[in-house]
Amino acid sequence: MASDPAKAVPLSCHGHSRPITHISFSSVLEDEQYYLVTACKDSNPMLRDGMTGDWVWDTHTGECLHTLTHGHIVRAVAFPSQPRPQIVATGGFENKLRIFDLSRSESTNGSPTSPNGANGTNGTASSNPTPSYEIGPGVHGGPIKSVIWSTDLNVLITAADDKMVRWWDLRARSAAAQYQLEGPLGTCELDSVSSNPSLSIAAGKSAYFFSGTQPGQLLKKVTTSKEIAAVALHAKQRKFVTGGGGDTWVRVYDFDDEKEVELQKGHHGPIWTISFSPDGKMYATGSEDGTVKLWKFCSDSYGLWK
Repeated sequence: MASDPAKAVPLSCHGHSRPITHISFSSVLEDEQYYLVTACKDSNPMLRDGMTGDWVWDTHTGECLHTLTHGHIVRAVAFPSQPRPQIVATGGFENKLRIFDLSRSESTNGSPTSPNGANGTNGTASSNPTPSYEIGPGVHGGPIKSVIWSTDLNVLITAADDKMVRWWDLRARSAAAQYQLEGPLGTCELDSVSSNPSLSIAAGKSAYFFSGTQPGQLLKKVTTSKEIAAVALHAKQRKFVTGGGGDTWVRVYDFDDEKEVELQKGHHGPIWTISFSPDGKMYATGSEDGTVKLWKFCSDSYGLWK
């Protein structure tokens, strides 16, 4: 077993006043340091030390570099995995997957990747300070809940409330593959621990695991007796972690035999988001109770667990 949760008390990270909606870890930086960012319904995202959960108040200057205007609520934002990315993808209640070019502070005649102009309309200049274009107009049948940049930077993945997962080829600006889920959509995350990542999706009572490199290729579907709102896979340890909207338990399953191997208690509300640290030695859960908890997932001492 990867950890002994009965002996490792989870760390509680306070500071939010409303339910946690999303957790994301950075990659490992200098001196083995990494960060954790949390999104919350209190409208105050928090940047934290990844190992301890302590707040980090200022990364550089705190200056706002870009404001991306949308006509409705934005539910998902994704940067490509590259140094200093200059493009960003967004999705939300507009039912639109949009790509913004951050390298252009002022609009000119046409986006570098859009033959139809900066905003996908025509070749004339626009007053929009951040040019954008839409991928797959009219295709999404509901709000986009997740946007994920694949390991192939030419592929974007969206998961929407129409229960469809779509893999978008940015060169063709069309869907290369799609998959119909069974049940309401929960989390949709790319495994950050493995060198050969997979895509983990929670929907209804099932956890879906797709190839991270082959669009639409389903590796495994695990159906449980509980509703699953969040799932995260540790491919190296062959285990995955789930949280549900119907109870307050964190459950760990064996990926191969699909049996529950650990049951964790600590939250006082449903669990909406789960993510592994980039080194895979712990995972974080975010709950309706407004707290983030860090759970040890290794046998040796780590971070504040001595």
